[in-house]
Amino acid sequence: MDFELSEEHKLIRKTARQFAEEVIRPAAKHYDETCEYPHEIVEEAKKLDLIAPAIPEKYGGAGLDFLAAVIVIEELFRGDPGIALAITARIFGSDMILEFGTEEQKQKYLVPVAKGDWVCGAAITEPEAGSDVASMKTRAEKRGNKYILNGTKMFITNGSIANFLIVFARTNPNPPERHGGITAFIVERDRPGFKATPIHNKMGIRASDLAEITLDNVEVPEENIVGQVDMAFYHLMTFFSRGRTAVAAQGVGIAQGAFDEALKYSQERVQFGKPICEFQAIQFKLAEMATEIEAARLLTYRAAWEISKGGNPAKIASMAKLYAGKVAREVTNEALQIHGGYGYIKEYDVERFYRDAKITELYEGTSEIQKLIIARALLGKIPG
Repeated sequence: MDFELSEEHKLIRKTARQFAEEVIRPAAKHYDETCEYPHEIVEEAKKLDLIAPAIPEKYGGAGLDFLAAVIVIEELFRGDPGIALAITARIFGSDMILEFGTEEQKQKYLVPVAKGDWVCGAAITEPEAGSDVASMKTRAEKRGNKYILNGTKMFITNGSIANFLIVFARTNPNPPERHGGITAFIVERDRPGFKATPIHNKMGIRASDLAEITLDNVEVPEENIVGQVDMAFYHLMTFFSRGRTAVAAQGVGIAQGAFDEALKYSQERVQFGKPICEFQAIQFKLAEMATEIEAARLLTYRAAWEISKGGNPAKIASMAKLYAGKVAREVTNEALQIHGGYGYIKEYDVERFYRDAKITELYEGTSEIQKLIIARALLGKIPG
């Protein structure tokens, strides 16, 4: 087994790391405080092909593999999670079009997203349907060659800035299987009856857009269906491993960014006549943090490697997300502890990493859901 990254992977890592250090990190405090969307930084990221690393070149992406995309996510989140999410989540939901969309849909919607000119999003979660996707209440009623959508979606990334969303709605109220009867639609934000209300005062990742979506008799043409009618949940399952591995990479990046701050601070902070990194208690913290990060990184890369080979490693992806999210939370906590009282004020970046870390245990399936998936795979109830 070769643990060495290819030259291509090393180059994309170097590019993303330099961008994170020189462009993202200096602007992090501003966007965290103002909650503005970082349009100017996104424009700079476009020039370096950091928007859609793994989308094929013929559709406007960089044409790299999924491991390259994971490396980009990790490095950008190492700089600042909020801005990084604003950049990397611009293509969120586009996998549905790439895998199940028609060629016409790919040219019309996927190409401008991959080039960074448009923003995409996926509207799945509802006020009463989070982890339990099958309980969604948004309905799509067919009328002639159109569908009429009604319902509410909650916590939608890019909801108020996306040019379009992939909206999941129930087309069959009484499906033969509980997860059946759900269809995916491309819904442009300028359609009458579509309303996006930004969600403010988030704990972390404050530069990323989040919104509540209401659909009031929104008309969508039949040609905007992505994939097969009533089969959207099963289509979505194809991408769970990708999404969870991507969030694992976020967790690794957040943990590494917080560790970098803690290591630097421990070498500069002097107490009892010497830098605190000379004390065994601090050294033990640093050693444990570094070890946990490396373990999370290897697990994440393992999942990304399998996906790059065409696999769908549900168990490993869930393990990576579960563990990397835990590491992100624990490492940022220890990093703040090393900073002492200074870590509790916004002057130091570690405070922001601490707030940003928690989301990695929530979206793309909570930690509890990941444990259920892992257990079911171990018991042979789902493919591992």
